[in-house]
Amino acid sequence: MDKPFNKSSVISESFMKKIFFILLFVVSNISGLYSQILNPGDGVRIIFYNINDNISGDYYIQQDGLLQLPFVGNIDTRNRDFKFIKTQIVSKYDSLYKNPELTVQPLLRINILGEVRNPGYYYVTDVEKISGILALAGGVTGAAASKEIYILRGEEEIELNVSELTAKGNTAADFGLRSGDRIFVPRSFWADASQYAIIFSGIAVLSTVIALLIR
Repeated sequence: MDKPFNKSSVISESFMKKIFFILLFVVSNISGLYSQILNPGDGVRIIFYNINDNISGDYYIQQDGLLQLPFVGNIDTRNRDFKFIKTQIVSKYDSLYKNPELTVQPLLRINILGEVRNPGYYYVTDVEKISGILALAGGVTGAAASKEIYILRGEEEIELNVSELTAKGNTAADFGLRSGDRIFVPRSFWADASQYAIIFSGIAVLSTVIALLIR
């Protein structure tokens, strides 16, 4: 004999599946946040709040993958994500000092290109907002299409909605900035259009002058 159709059990099963996928999405994003890989040339920013020794500062990964820190020696960063590196740093200083209060942030070496005042390489923390990142390069120029910013990662091109990022206050970690990324600010179409208008205006004036001279 067939079991009677139970609508509530179907709804419950559907609801549980939705909850499962939501949790899976959250866990995936959290794990992605902490899977940041630091490369030679990147670094960490360590800030102590209750230590008298003057050791707060920025420390950079050497070409051999070693991160040299004061009083605790080297940490091997090769094939390690930032979560592991941070845990190692906190553990080492915890064994040296009694209950140290400190923060550890990654310093990602990125290249800011395009319509910014001072293009080049800069170090960015994972808590930096897009406005702060562009400010490192002197801000955008007047010719920038500042709402159409791209992250260039190898052959991949990722468009950022700057208005949305600014409204939400998303940090570099939130929009997935990685070591070695290039941030590109394109040139506005209207900036080029205005230049062409000036050129055409000049040609028109020149044509008028020539026409008057040959009469």
